[in-house]
Amino acid sequence: MAFTFFFRDPRALGLISKHVVPKLAGKKDIKIWDAGCAHGPEPYSLAITLREEMSHFMFRNVKIYATDIDGSNLFENRIREGVYSRIEIGRIPDSIKKRYFSQIGETEHFKIKDELRSRVNFLKHDLLSLKPAGGDFNLIVCKNVLLHFTPSQRLEVLKMFYNSLASDGFLVLERTQEIPELFDNMFEKVSSGGQLFRKLKDTIKNNISFRNEISIN
Repeated sequence: MAFTFFFRDPRALGLISKHVVPKLAGKKDIKIWDAGCAHGPEPYSLAITLREEMSHFMFRNVKIYATDIDGSNLFENRIREGVYSRIEIGRIPDSIKKRYFSQIGETEHFKIKDELRSRVNFLKHDLLSLKPAGGDFNLIVCKNVLLHFTPSQRLEVLKMFYNSLASDGFLVLERTQEIPELFDNMFEKVSSGGQLFRKLKDTIKNNISFRNEISIN
């Protein structure tokens, strides 16, 4: 899906708040990869969720790598500027809108707070290249992307995600996307209420090397 809206999956965000955020306490570097971020509502929804649960000082340690194949070549500017229409932010509770968005003059557009924009970095990226966006991620979020891949492609991308996670990292998938049984010794489901998985110990090795990472500033 090329375009989406804020807080599309509140259940997943709730699971992240409950199960992931407590595990991030005390970490100096909190690395998150949102794979298939479209034009930005998802990584910014995640940033808002984290900020709501974290102190200002803890949130400064967060870095969200928002990646997408972006055939339109429009997503980078959109995400960097953080400007969205009233319709796109319509699902956000009013109290949160007031804290994190400011209306641009008398227009129907709103700009997200600099504190959040500074935590989200966009990079054009093709998941099927199997070159990860880095390593030791504490959380990887991938929504509405794997459904468009063949079964064999999904397996390869999931292996890449596994190898890209820190030893105590988490993976969030689309609500309808289960992890194949092949990965039973690699991930465990954290809650029956959504598709949040915790990485188990490093049980596989493959030919994906972080020396082939894509470059991120």
